[in-house]
Amino acid sequence: MKPRDPQEQLIHLVRLGWDLRGLGVGTSLVLPQVGQPILEVMSGGETRVRIAVIRRACGWVFVWRPWWARMWRPGEGVWAGADNAADVIVSAAIA
Repeated sequence: MKPRDPQEQLIHLVRLGWDLRGLGVGTSLVLPQVGQPILEVMSGGETRVRIAVIRRACGWVFVWRPWWARMWRPGEGVWAGADNAADVIVSAAIA
């Protein structure tokens, strides 16, 4: 697997968007012609936070501080494979 596999990034973002939808949070998937895909979390018709998924040594991580940042610090990201990733994002980044 390549360090930055766009198809796998997309799969993680779509799954997160679906999970957030189940929590009553609106999202929009952005697929730029150049650059990595992001998930915009909407609230009241405005973008509240942009979430990217990046590859780390131990797996994929959702990050939102800021969406283009490469550094991941505790509290500013969550493992993409976590069952409660959507809940963590709602409580940490959106609330």
